[in-house]
Amino acid sequence: MALDQDILDHLLETVRRFVKNRLVPLEAQVAETDQIPASIIDEMRDLGLFGLTIPEQYGGLGLNTEEECQVAIELGYTSAAFRSIIGTNNGIGSQGLIMDGTEEQKELYLPRLATGEIIGSFALTEPNVGSDSAKVQTKATKDGNHYILNGTKRWITNANIANVFTVFARTNQSVDGAGGVSAFLVNADTPGISLSSKYKKMGQQGAHVCDVIFDECRVPETNIIGGPENINNGFKTAMKTLDRGRIHISAFAVGCAKRLIEISTQYAIERKQFGQAIAEFQMIQAMLAESQAESYAAETMVFDAARRRDLGQKVNLHASCCKLFASEMVGKVADRAVQIHGGAGYMDEYAVSRFYRDVRLFRIYEGTSEIQKTIIAKNLLKQAKN
Repeated sequence: MALDQDILDHLLETVRRFVKNRLVPLEAQVAETDQIPASIIDEMRDLGLFGLTIPEQYGGLGLNTEEECQVAIELGYTSAAFRSIIGTNNGIGSQGLIMDGTEEQKELYLPRLATGEIIGSFALTEPNVGSDSAKVQTKATKDGNHYILNGTKRWITNANIANVFTVFARTNQSVDGAGGVSAFLVNADTPGISLSSKYKKMGQQGAHVCDVIFDECRVPETNIIGGPENINNGFKTAMKTLDRGRIHISAFAVGCAKRLIEISTQYAIERKQFGQAIAEFQMIQAMLAESQAESYAAETMVFDAARRRDLGQKVNLHASCCKLFASEMVGKVADRAVQIHGGAGYMDEYAVSRFYRDVRLFRIYEGTSEIQKTIIAKNLLKQAKN
């Protein structure tokens, strides 16, 4: 169900002001300290940003996919770390529970995820399992009415502050592929969980990732998402979660592109060479025009895919098309933005250098560009055979 338009407009304007007045001025500080101020996180809680997509009955705003994308575009105008801190609660850290969880599981976790009281995290990737995520190696061994988890999850976003993990582990050791994987809700304070140090990353300072190690970690079978009867269906939960997540990331990429185009246009007007603003040179105009056209194309794709999902259509193909095009698009826009700024674009005091590093990750996480091409092609071949 869509929000009342007046309420949605108010939300978008509130987020827009928050981004412009509170977040943009802190971009350089967050990049330097690798930390988002606690006061800003509290403001995000007060604004309800941790519960944007969580259903209203559990204390969230219950945004549909199209509405979520509108908010994601607004958040794209600032550093990616700010979106990341709320992103797992709204996306991969909660959506599997929302779509496939039992009512008891939802009532236990969703209200606290919606307020930001707890942070959710999505533990799928492993040291030897990335793009081929159906080959999960973390083991879940049955022991009475519990499972014992052993394995390592790698590069897990918000793991260092998470209170609950959605963990994908192999419950059927005789099945090598997706069919033997289950999704577990695992409280972060469960004995047998340890974390690596935070990784030092190319970009997105302020958004933290680390490894999560499970060593004889004992989890009740009732913590399987959907209950014990939903055993071995975890990969399906992961893929449904990623479909929505890929549309969200695509929308966020559009927001980043819009910010890059704005600051590049303004810089081109102000910067003078050969006695005139560089904005007067056709090659600069061509770079701006290409960026705007590609950004507009990505935005159109995003909202088409979002509306299809909200209508209940299958969007596996569309989500991958969005993720592929939008993530590649914003990389090209960022590259042109650096070029337009010239030497200044290579200096950290200009936002374009931070965005250039930040957006590079979009082509990797939640499925690389190469994986998106594979998904798109498989969908096309399946359609042709039918």
